Amino acid sequence: MREEAHQKVKADHLKRNAYLYIRQSTLRQVLDNSESTKRQYALRQRAVALGWPEDRIIVIDSDLGQSGASAADREGFQRLVTEVSIGRAGIVLGLEVSRLARNSTDWHRLLEICALTDTLILDEDGVYDPAHFNDRLLLGLKGTMSEAELHVLRARLQGGILNKARRGELIVRPPIGLSYDSEGRLVHDPDQQVQAALHRLFDTFRRTGSATATVKAFQRQGLAVSTTRSHGAAQRRAGVGHPGAQSSAAHFA
Repeated sequence: MREEAHQKVKADHLKRNAYLYIRQSTLRQVLDNSESTKRQYALRQRAVALGWPEDRIIVIDSDLGQSGASAADREGFQRLVTEVSIGRAGIVLGLEVSRLARNSTDWHRLLEICALTDTLILDEDGVYDPAHFNDRLLLGLKGTMSEAELHVLRARLQGGILNKARRGELIVRPPIGLSYDSEGRLVHDPDQQVQAALHRLFDTFRRTGSATATVKAFQRQGLAVSTTRSHGAAQRRAGVGHPGAQSSAAHFA
């Protein structure tokens, strides 16, 4: 640990808790990119090296599998902001800015609260004091880069999807009643129960003239529609379990 980092940590900081915030964007990343998660948990040792006892290091990992694009659905991040705002945090730890937020508004709000409550921020590169101009400037730049990175990633993904669609190779989840055959072509679902259920649905719609009336007719008959999704051989070849490559089935119960 660099001497400069130790100099920023004061006795008053050590009297408060250290909050380690851990986040991965999707559940698939949590399962497949476990090394990143391990690196985030390992930041506990950075806090210990700075003087925090183990029992004063609070790990917030309830946002695993949540995008950092917004704080709206991240209970863990909201809890972190609350703890900082009421003065319980001496330092906030995150592997990088993108783990804490990929939205400039959320990030700068956290910086402002940290500056007001004299709370330090630690990432993989070092320790920062948001109350100091140079540290705040660097943290702000990191936040802007993190948000821009998210935009670039989305643009790349969208571009790849559109390019595949132009070639006619984009595999998407078909509507109920259709599925992919062994050669990857869209065909009627081979399940006769599914076909019979759909025929009944459309016949009822033609007879009643509206979707609302169709639903009411089903309710009077005690019928319900359920859906199931399964992976076929064609889907596995096309997307290897990609959610867009799932076929659908429906039946009336």
